[in-house]
Amino acid sequence: MQLTQDLELFPEYTVTQLLFKDVKNATELRKMAVNGEIKGALINPSMVVDAFQILVATNKAVHLHKIGKMKTRSLYSEIIFNLSPTNNISEAFKRFGVSDSDCAVHIVLVHNKEENLNVDDIISKVDGQQIPVDQVSDLMDAAKIKKLYKVAPQEEKCGSLLDAVVCRMATKDVA
Repeated sequence: MQLTQDLELFPEYTVTQLLFKDVKNATELRKMAVNGEIKGALINPSMVVDAFQILVATNKAVHLHKIGKMKTRSLYSEIIFNLSPTNNISEAFKRFGVSDSDCAVHIVLVHNKEENLNVDDIISKVDGQQIPVDQVSDLMDAAKIKKLYKVAPQEEKCGSLLDAVVCRMATKDVA
């Protein structure tokens, strides 16, 4: 169900991803995240092609956190910001963060290996059905993703949508 991976470049950190559909309490979850009751990034899965996309954003966020160069206030907001192809923070939250009307949520947790992560506590806060993280592509809105990341049809002939998205995410800071 959940996907837990160690960060290759930062082996002391582990990333856990949880995916839910038929969520009825998105407003409440968003408020809990803002208040720090849920220590995680709440992402709109309709804008996620694959769990690897989340891993790329998380890896970049941890790197920026460690060197003190984050553009946002927290590691979790930095993950959401890093998913965006632009440098507009509020736009990133609008497009990738969970909104009150969402009925699916992708939760990303980053924890130090010494920390005891209580995943069941977070799962119990979600009024929805947990599904395997590898099913995130079933929830994506490919047309919205292609439009946001400006993916041309000919680009998909030589690579995947995931390739195009990760490339845009990785190069947004390059002038």
